[in-house]
Amino acid sequence: MKKIVSFFGDRSEIFNELNCKAEEYARSLGLEYRWAPQLPFSEESVIKELQEADAGIIDIEPYGETIFSQIKDRAKLLVRFGVGYDKVDLKAASANGIAVARTTGANTTAVAEMALTMMLSCRRRINKYQARAKAGEWVKDIGNEIIGSTVGIIGYGCIGQRLARLLRGFDCKILAYDPFPKKEVMEADGVELVALEELFCQSDAISIHVPYTEQTHHMVNKETLALMKPTAVIVNTSRGNIIDEDALYEALRSGQIRGAGVDVFAKEPLPVDCPLLTLENAVITPHVSSQTVESLWNIYKMAIDISADFFAGKGSPHILNQDYADYA
Repeated sequence: MKKIVSFFGDRSEIFNELNCKAEEYARSLGLEYRWAPQLPFSEESVIKELQEADAGIIDIEPYGETIFSQIKDRAKLLVRFGVGYDKVDLKAASANGIAVARTTGANTTAVAEMALTMMLSCRRRINKYQARAKAGEWVKDIGNEIIGSTVGIIGYGCIGQRLARLLRGFDCKILAYDPFPKKEVMEADGVELVALEELFCQSDAISIHVPYTEQTHHMVNKETLALMKPTAVIVNTSRGNIIDEDALYEALRSGQIRGAGVDVFAKEPLPVDCPLLTLENAVITPHVSSQTVESLWNIYKMAIDISADFFAGKGSPHILNQDYADYA
């Protein structure tokens, strides 16, 4: 019986329940499942666990040559709990004959809902109202509705598409930028494909849904923020380094843009002295956009399904380094 070890989650009641459910589901597919949460993350502990397992379900921590070279004699598959894989060295994984997969689509609704929630909060200045009310100040201000506004989506993959479909109910005009657009999907969704600069100029709200790569590093910067309307807001539930946080702080502090919702950061956990935390027009959350009961179970189930297919010799579109087999 193939063994899966999962490192994701803490010792809370909800994760205990989810992992009991995952264990039962894995057993129904003929797999052994064990939960070994790593809080704090320990490379030594992870290596030890993976030396006794055939597959691992991993979180966002770095995985490179040091780990891969020491687990290659046993573990043959790592499944990312989520979609971002910028901290996984795929070349090193392939060189050691280890496949790396991600659970694309499992958290789509949760992240899209979070992006929409942040967008609404920023447009209506909820963060500011809450802070003032808690301080005993009954101060009112004027916000903007999302109804009938223009929303720009950067990256029109699964999450971007889901967000666009949620926004249909708000009668929004949807613009999208994607370097590899699926034009037929955009046309079916009533979405207009535009250049990145045009998206920044025209949008009342912008939501980011691209992976972190060399090309997307600081895609949102001083220059692009300067293109935005003063009443516009921007939301990032993707990866921290896509936004130049210093430039974002200045744009928010100066009132150059209305607000921002940020769930992901260049450094996590976010330092307590991060300037963004001092701003009333910044909605800050600790990388939790995919954290719903429904989304978490979808991810666990997909990770186990990917593992079952892998050990059954079936191919999977979720495997990121298809060349791993050349070294296995």
